[in-house]
Amino acid sequence: MNAAKEIWREIIARAIHEETGVEMDPAQIVLENPPRPELGDLAFPMFPYARVFRKSPQQIAELLAEKIGSGIGKQQEEDRLVVSGPYLNVHLYRPELVNNILAVVRGEEKRFGLDSFLAGQKIVVEFSCPNTNKPLHLGHLRNDALGMSVARLLQACGAEVRKVNLINDRGIHICKSMLAYQKFGSNTTPESAQVKSDHLVGDFYVRFNDWASRDESAEPAVRSMLQSWEAGDEELRELWQTMNRWAIEGIEETYAKTGVSFDQVYFESETYLLGRDEVLKGLEEKVFTRDDDGSVWVDLTDDDLDRKVLLRSDGTSLYLTQDIGTAVQRHRDWPFDRMIYVVASEQRYHFAVLFKVLELLGHTWSANLHHLAYGMVNLPQGRMKSREGTVVDADDLLAELGSLALQELRDKEREEAIDDLEQTAENVALAALNYYLLQVSPYKDMIFNPAESISFTGNTGPYLQYTGARICSMLRKFKERFERYSGGSLKPELLAQPEEWQLVKQLAAFPPTLAQAARELNPALITAFLFELAKSYNGYYHDHPVLHNEDSDLVVSRIELAKAVLQVLKNGFALIGVPFLEVM
Repeated sequence: MNAAKEIWREIIARAIHEETGVEMDPAQIVLENPPRPELGDLAFPMFPYARVFRKSPQQIAELLAEKIGSGIGKQQEEDRLVVSGPYLNVHLYRPELVNNILAVVRGEEKRFGLDSFLAGQKIVVEFSCPNTNKPLHLGHLRNDALGMSVARLLQACGAEVRKVNLINDRGIHICKSMLAYQKFGSNTTPESAQVKSDHLVGDFYVRFNDWASRDESAEPAVRSMLQSWEAGDEELRELWQTMNRWAIEGIEETYAKTGVSFDQVYFESETYLLGRDEVLKGLEEKVFTRDDDGSVWVDLTDDDLDRKVLLRSDGTSLYLTQDIGTAVQRHRDWPFDRMIYVVASEQRYHFAVLFKVLELLGHTWSANLHHLAYGMVNLPQGRMKSREGTVVDADDLLAELGSLALQELRDKEREEAIDDLEQTAENVALAALNYYLLQVSPYKDMIFNPAESISFTGNTGPYLQYTGARICSMLRKFKERFERYSGGSLKPELLAQPEEWQLVKQLAAFPPTLAQAARELNPALITAFLFELAKSYNGYYHDHPVLHNEDSDLVVSRIELAKAVLQVLKNGFALIGVPFLEVM
């Protein structure tokens, strides 16, 4: 299909040149999709060329149609060219294109859709970045789904990608959990409390904020603890290591459930000193200034970014300090061409400051840093708040989705058909989660509705899984009855139904959709494509029997189309973290 588009762009450009003498770049020839299938497959509006021809768009269309018909387009003589007002519409010769597209999908299999425009580029994708004072929540789940999917999209287009995580394991927020544990913990452990380890740590973070709301001594005490920690207090360091281990072990369990992985994990406690050294170097070079109270600042008012503190008056570091050190360390470890930070839009100012500070420090690669500022995710009942303990815990949400999926499978009486019902329910839950989180453009806020996400109908991950399983079921029946159709072969001309041509065009659209999604860092383009493909196939399957035909050539031809649809669904699933299920 893409080859046909380029051929026709060249034909139009050549015809314009021969009529006017004006050289036209084929890539600049405007091409649209006709609004209705009966109008054709390609539409070339003539409006852009009115000034060159000094004629009306309809007159231009008629002139070019005559020119092309007289010789220029003879190599495409099986295609049909029609003037439709100010448009030149092309009806492509379908059998050849159907055969070519099915052959490419069949030959490339998992590689169908891949591109190479990012070949040779080294790209870092940072995402997740949890704090060790609480478990992962719904916001992290959107972050993780985006990070994993963006990394896959970039890899699919040829980039060498390194997925990295930054564990925020030091600072005021971490000390709050530690101080609350000292005050209220009574040597509790996850085992003694029978609580998942990261949840136990999170409980003490909520406990601190409750205590601080009633006792004004809490905040000075936690600042004092941070100073002692940075000074190397052994007892504090021991408690810190214990509670961090609890948090990280619990977080890693959640990663395992959701299929999230990293190529390298950084820890704030290992990079903040490098960040502080960078700040002090900038101070020596008079890039930054020290206030009377001892704090170090950068003045970015000329860049509309205000003044920003880089080191507190007591010498302790901030998020920005460690982010400076982490960025420098990453470039030392793996000199990248580009680094993408997947972080909520609330942090736009932070990253604008970070990128500018790195530039002022002389790190020229800072020009290749990008903040993928995704929108907030909330529940139907409103916004989540970590300090008040009103966030939606990731583990609880996964358990709820798994329970809903299990009940749905039982309601459909699938126990006998599915070998491992609980594992299947977990895979359905993961599909529901990732698809729902990715179907909204990352740059928009969204509301996550668990009950809606798990539905087996509509624009959901389980609906896509069901479509794939449905095709697999049909292919198994075809295999069982193969002798009945053994004399049949693929005859592209038999795939003449409008719905079949629509499916073939959708298959051909997968590679450019994938490339666009990678360029825009937008997995929602993939989810939308997959939903439309699944919806088209299900409508077609309902109206046109595949196996119940006397014509074995027609059966085999429709089976080949179904196999191609299945392959593209699988390839798309892999990009957005939807597990493929043969039986459902």
